[in-house]
Amino acid sequence: MKKYLGICGIVLLTIMLFACKDKNSFTLSGTITNPGKVNSVYLLEVDSTQINVVDSTKLSEDGKFELKRSGPYANFYKLRIGTNMFDLIAKNGDDIDFTTDLSDSLHIYNITGSDESEKMKEFNKLSNFYTDKNTKLTQEYEQKAQALGKQSDSLLQVYMPVFKKNINDFGNQAVVFMNNNKNSLAGFYAASTLDPDTFEPQLIAYADAIQGKFNGNPTVQNFIKQMEALKPISIGHAAPDFTMMGIDGKPVKLSDFKGKFVMLDFWASWCGPCRQENPNVVKQYAAYHPKGFNILSISLDTSKTNWQAAINNDKLTWTHASDMANFTGPTELLYHIQAIPSNFLINEQGIIVAKNLRGTDLEDFLKKTFSKPE
Repeated sequence: MKKYLGICGIVLLTIMLFACKDKNSFTLSGTITNPGKVNSVYLLEVDSTQINVVDSTKLSEDGKFELKRSGPYANFYKLRIGTNMFDLIAKNGDDIDFTTDLSDSLHIYNITGSDESEKMKEFNKLSNFYTDKNTKLTQEYEQKAQALGKQSDSLLQVYMPVFKKNINDFGNQAVVFMNNNKNSLAGFYAASTLDPDTFEPQLIAYADAIQGKFNGNPTVQNFIKQMEALKPISIGHAAPDFTMMGIDGKPVKLSDFKGKFVMLDFWASWCGPCRQENPNVVKQYAAYHPKGFNILSISLDTSKTNWQAAINNDKLTWTHASDMANFTGPTELLYHIQAIPSNFLINEQGIIVAKNLRGTDLEDFLKKTFSKPE
């Protein structure tokens, strides 16, 4: 009987403690071993545009601290301890415990009381693995180039494919993590590390999958809206038609290229990266125009004189048009152009099949596309 009452007492105490838990704030407690000269910790809140210090406290003599904060929604935070930053996710009701040893060069830390933060830590471990791989690869390349006394194209041809493969492997792993954690902000954290050009279809599908989740978090909601806006101009969708004035003063329509393979190339005379890429575009046009590759260049220039001069100087011998309105022209808004160079490759059926390919990526894509048997 006494044993039964003892068990009931433990259960009752657990229920009471849970009931007393503050649902209107979260608590972050911690112990810092070997803090050295560090005597304070800072809590930073992260959103899509900035990181702000929202709280701080002094370490006790035995390296302990406690922070308490209320937030309207689950969100990303960073704990700054000296020069070190530690990521976490917190929401009201969480009672989080954090420990680390500042003498540890690997910055290993433990966190309990927040499953979200543990998942975020898991993803950071994955990210750090690929970052370390490419850091070592870069160091190895630089050492060999230094031994040669110059930058070497032959060395780049060896190292660059490995470097790109590591980046692609990480991206694919991030997609898996993202899709396995759709109910966690850690999944959104993984999504935020992806190259939006390379992984646009996966990000749009992910945004669809998290509709109705994380409703209070403005960063997540803005992402969902952005992906929704990109759908009409994403890979696999029909390219929207438009009409604009050609440099010869005659109207140009995308539908003029119906039944042809065409690249929409957004650029400007004042855009350095665009002008640097132009020789490659000229080269690809010379190689693949006889096989059916066409280009419609859309300039963001507002000066026709500068626009024409750049066309002449760069020997751009294909069709040119412009809204003459920088980023605010109707075509630029239709295609959500926020940076240049940007391009859209559209097949003979009018479907967008690739986006934002430059350099060897554009060359490889065209080689693959136009090497198919007719």
